[in-house]
Amino acid sequence: MSSDLLLLLPLLIPLYGALVCLMFWQQEQWQAVMVGLAQIAWMTTIVFLMQRVMAEEVLVTQIGNWPAPFGITLVADIFGALMLLAAAVIGIAVYLFSLQGLDVTRRRFGYYPLLLLLQMGVSGVCLTGDLFNLFVWFEVLLICCFALLSLGGTKGQLEGTLKYVTINFLASGFLLAGVGVMYSLYGALNLAELALMVRQPEHPNLPLLSMASVFFLVGFGIKSAIFPLFFWLPASYHSPPVAISALIAGLVTKVGIYTLIRLFTLIFISDLGFMLPLLAILSGFTMLIGVIGAAAQTDFKKILSFHIISQIGYMLMGLAIYTPLAIAGSVFFIVHNILVKTNLFLISGVVAQRYRTFSLKKLGGVYLHQPVLALLFLLSALSLAGTPPLSGFWGKLMLAKAGLEAGAYTLVGVSLCVSLITLFSMTKIWNEVFWKPKPGNHIPDKDLAPVSLLRLRQLHLPVILLLVVILFIGVYARPLVQLSVRAANGLLHIEKYTETVLSNKTLK
Repeated sequence: MSSDLLLLLPLLIPLYGALVCLMFWQQEQWQAVMVGLAQIAWMTTIVFLMQRVMAEEVLVTQIGNWPAPFGITLVADIFGALMLLAAAVIGIAVYLFSLQGLDVTRRRFGYYPLLLLLQMGVSGVCLTGDLFNLFVWFEVLLICCFALLSLGGTKGQLEGTLKYVTINFLASGFLLAGVGVMYSLYGALNLAELALMVRQPEHPNLPLLSMASVFFLVGFGIKSAIFPLFFWLPASYHSPPVAISALIAGLVTKVGIYTLIRLFTLIFISDLGFMLPLLAILSGFTMLIGVIGAAAQTDFKKILSFHIISQIGYMLMGLAIYTPLAIAGSVFFIVHNILVKTNLFLISGVVAQRYRTFSLKKLGGVYLHQPVLALLFLLSALSLAGTPPLSGFWGKLMLAKAGLEAGAYTLVGVSLCVSLITLFSMTKIWNEVFWKPKPGNHIPDKDLAPVSLLRLRQLHLPVILLLVVILFIGVYARPLVQLSVRAANGLLHIEKYTETVLSNKTLK
C-alpha cells in the first residue's frame, strides 16, 4: 500500500463511514454494522501505517501534488502513529461497549456518525503538517465532543456541555491568535518550514515568538485541563453516558498534550529557559490538585474524572524535563493512560448498568456478584497507580529516572507522592464499590436493572480486550519502551522530519 493512501485512509474511512451512517438514519442496526466495519478498516490501516513508519521513520504526502509548504501536508512519524494506534484500540472497545451499554435512542440519532467524525478529527490532528490545519482538525474534534456530550439532552448533560463549549471556545481564541502571530512573523504555517526558520540564528522577534508560545500553551492547556485551567473538566466528563465519557476522557485531553509536545519540541524552542521551569510548576500542581480532588470525591465517575487531571501532570512532566528519556516517558505514559483511563470508565459503566448509580455510598458487595469485574477493576486501577510490573509503573519509572538525572528532585518527589495518593483513591473505590457489604441505603434487589447474563458478558468483552493490551504493555514493555524512545529522538532531532517534508523545496 502506498504511503499516500496510508496517510489518507485514516481520514477517509471515518468520513465515509459517517456519511453511510447518515444514509441509514434511525436504522440503528445498520449503523452499528457500518461503524463496526469502519472500526476494523481504521484499525487495519493504522497498523499498516505503524509498520511503515517503524521502517521509514517519517511518511509524507502532499495533497494535490502541491509542493511543501504551499499545499496541505500530511505527515506521520512514530509519535503520531502511536497515538492513532491507541485511539483505534479504544475506539473498538468503546464501540463494543456501546452496543449494549448505550440506549437505543442515542445510538439511533447521531452517536455512530459522531463517533466516526471524532476519530477523523483525531486522525487529522495526528497527521497534519500545518499549524492552521492543526487548529482546524482540533476544532472538528471538539465539535464532535460538544455534540456527543449533549446527546440525549438531559439537564446534567446540557449543563456540562455548556461549560465545555464556553471554555473551549475561549481556548480556541487563544490558538487562533497564536496562529496569527506565527504567520505574521514568518509568513508560513508549515510545521517543518517553521522548525527550520526558528532555528536560524538571525530569526527575528523572539518576544513575539514567546508570546505565540504562551498563546498555544494557554489554548492547549485549557483543552488538556492543565492547572489552573482544569475546572471545567470534572463537571463535563461525568455527566454523559459512559460509552461517551470513556472515549472523550480517555482520548481528547491526551490529544491536547500530544500537540503541546509536538509544538514545543518542533517550533517553540527559543525560550526554553523560561518555559521549562513554568511547565515544571504547572506539571506539579496539575498532579497534586487532580489527585487531591479525586481523593475527596464519593462518586465513581467523578473520581475518575479528577484523575484525568492528575495524570495529565505526568505527561506534562516529561516535556518540562525535556530530555530524550523524559519525552519517551511522556509518550509511553500517554499511550498507557489512554488505554487504562478508558477501561476504568467502562468498568464504572458496567457497575452502573446493574446498580443504576455511581455513588460510592450506595454501592457495595459487587465482588460477590461480579468477581470477574472486580478483578478487571483491580488490575486496571493498580496499573493507573503505577504498581509494578503493570504499564503505569514503566511510564512513571522512565519519568522519575529522567527527573533524577536532570536534577528535578522536587518534581520527582511530587510525582511519587501523587502515585501513593492515586493508589489510595483507587483503594477507596475498591473498598466502597466491590469489597464492603451492601450498605443500609443500598438499592433493593427488586429495583436493580435487569441485566441478562449474556448482556453482562458482552459488556465485559471490551473491558477484557483493553485489559489484555494493558497487561501486555506492562509485562512485556520493551517494544513500547523502544518505540517511545524512537519517538522522543524523532521529536528532539528534527532533521529526518524536516528533510522528508521539505524534500521538494530548498528553504532560502
